[in-house]
Amino acid sequence: PVLYSYFRSSCSWRVRIALALKGISYDLVPVNLIKDGGQQFSAEFKALNPMQQVPALKIDGITLSQSLAIINYLEETHPNPRLLPQDPKKRAQVRMIADHIVSGIQPLQNLSVLKQMGEKKTEWAQNCIASGFQALEQILQHTAGRYCVGDEVSMADLCLAPQVANAERFKVDMGPYPTITRINKALLELEAFKISHPSRQPDTPAELRA
Repeated sequence: PVLYSYFRSSCSWRVRIALALKGISYDLVPVNLIKDGGQQFSAEFKALNPMQQVPALKIDGITLSQSLAIINYLEETHPNPRLLPQDPKKRAQVRMIADHIVSGIQPLQNLSVLKQMGEKKTEWAQNCIASGFQALEQILQHTAGRYCVGDEVSMADLCLAPQVANAERFKVDMGPYPTITRINKALLELEAFKISHPSRQPDTPAELRA
């Protein structure tokens, strides 16, 4: 497998965690979203992913984009350890939380949106994340065990940790979100989350390395 990734991309980090958890080794091709006006806009990368976004994963003779589509494929082809619970209700809760982050928070504070916000970009990102986290905190109070849904790491957790990293980068006050903070702390202690972390990627700038 070949993963096209950017160290700081939360969508890429989700996939790196899944690959790490499932023990799938891969080659990494960095795509710098800032340099050269954004390497994702090159003709070469557009041919790979017409949406001009990371991540993209070449695997088993196909190229997949969109982090949850990639994670679902990995789940179906490498079922252990599972990232979707067997219980239909818990599975639905995992998907709900993942969608909440992937559709309801992250795109609103994504690089392409922030570029259009000009000087207000930090304030905009903080507001988008805070309103999403208010809802998420409430949801997690009903679903969480050690992690987002019960005591097993799931697809929801793969979305949570990268989104908290975004929140910290934009200096969002995490005080009102004790459940999110507690789960994130537990996740960052896991090896798969450590090795896939933005501070430990081949394309991480020296000053941001762990």
